Amino acid sequence: MILETKMKPASVLSLALFAAMGCAIVACNRNQDVKTDSKITLKSYSQIPALIKKLDGFENLEVYPLISSEDKLPESPDYVFGGTADGSGTIKNPNGDGFIMMVNNEDNYALSKITLDRNFKPVKGEYALNSDAGQWRLCSGTMATREEHGFGPYYLCVGESSAEAQTHKIDPLATGVQSSTATAGLGHWSGENAVPLNRNAYPGKTVVIMGEDDDTETGGQVVLYQSNTVGDLDNGSQYMLRRTDGEQNEMTMKPGSVYDVEFVKIENHKTLTGAQIQALVNPLRAIKFGRVEDLDYRKGDAAKARELYFNVTGQDYKDANADHSRTKYGRVYRLVLDAGNPLKGKLECILDGDDKSGPAKTFQNPDNICVTSNYVYIQEDANTYGDETHDAYIYQYDIATKALKKVFELDHRRGDANFMATATKGNWEYGALVDLSDIIGIPNTFSLCIQPHTWKKSPAFQNPDKGTKRPNENQGSQVVLIKGLPR
Repeated sequence: MILETKMKPASVLSLALFAAMGCAIVACNRNQDVKTDSKITLKSYSQIPALIKKLDGFENLEVYPLISSEDKLPESPDYVFGGTADGSGTIKNPNGDGFIMMVNNEDNYALSKITLDRNFKPVKGEYALNSDAGQWRLCSGTMATREEHGFGPYYLCVGESSAEAQTHKIDPLATGVQSSTATAGLGHWSGENAVPLNRNAYPGKTVVIMGEDDDTETGGQVVLYQSNTVGDLDNGSQYMLRRTDGEQNEMTMKPGSVYDVEFVKIENHKTLTGAQIQALVNPLRAIKFGRVEDLDYRKGDAAKARELYFNVTGQDYKDANADHSRTKYGRVYRLVLDAGNPLKGKLECILDGDDKSGPAKTFQNPDNICVTSNYVYIQEDANTYGDETHDAYIYQYDIATKALKKVFELDHRRGDANFMATATKGNWEYGALVDLSDIIGIPNTFSLCIQPHTWKKSPAFQNPDKGTKRPNENQGSQVVLIKGLPR
């Protein structure tokens, strides 16, 4: 997100457990059969209790705090896990018998690399990007691998907070702070996530879907990058999503109706600044969404991989949205791409938070998203309009039945002065929900990033990455494991 104290989303796909380069996750897994011979026994390794509450119908879920900003890791005692944990991706370490987890520390403009042992215990932390290398607020991210996407492993770490922001291409196997990682081919956007589609969706191509969190006159865009070379993130073309009838007003699309859409080319996009790209939104008749947040695709066969879901978080009815042309409380969309041409598709709003008689009537600004074979998991980040009624939920949307259920609510620990939580509802948020099932061999197991924005400690949490751009940033954050969540 683009508010100073409340920024996002992402997400992540996983791979087969015994793949040559190790397993990986990018928002969620492909949901194939999970091997159950794992020797890992899930445990709580953080000294901070999990900052979420299980809701009705999900009491049997097991939750284990994995790492928080209070914890000291044995192989890096000086490392401090940064605040606002958001995008994340994990691989099995091909150089050993453990795992590597990448986590965006959004408001630090930094990226953590966590090394875990064979028992999935965090043992070492370091920064792959500090604020000087990160340059922008870092929201969601996607781990690209050969097994899932045909190239990698690379962690695509998406910059926000400026129209000139870019996506970083990070080597998860490298050590130390990486530099010159911005990818010119993916253009300049105030981005949320950059999600390469499964390699079987369009064989021989690289297709990347991006979301833009922009609240100005031009609105947020859904963006597609396409190259006819697998793994090429530099020399392809980039496009914006528009309706074939040229209508740009988001709210003219009604839930339950399906709209013909296409991606229109941004000519010479690599030579354009972010401001110049924004100036093309109206001439190209692109849809002006109320801040596009995280995106993910359905797991399974090639057809499912062309079925995408994305959240639009919403804008208050003022400034660029004074005409009510964009959602206020948030929407979830389904985008089904044409089997023969990724530049054409069908778009449908499946959940509408502005419809106060509908199933999503309790929405408080959906942000991160995780899509499995059977479910869409939707995570809230209230935009602090002042009318919030609950702390942020995670919802489960059943693709087959369209049932919407509440799974978790953030636990602000208002009785614990350590977290300095206020009486205001909804001022904490989630980061990435990531399906770990295949990588660790334990079915229905996910990681979840949590951003407890009021949890601040100076100097303990201050400037953990030692960069110069965010020297006073001092928020804490947490990653938890969830066992038993259906996929």
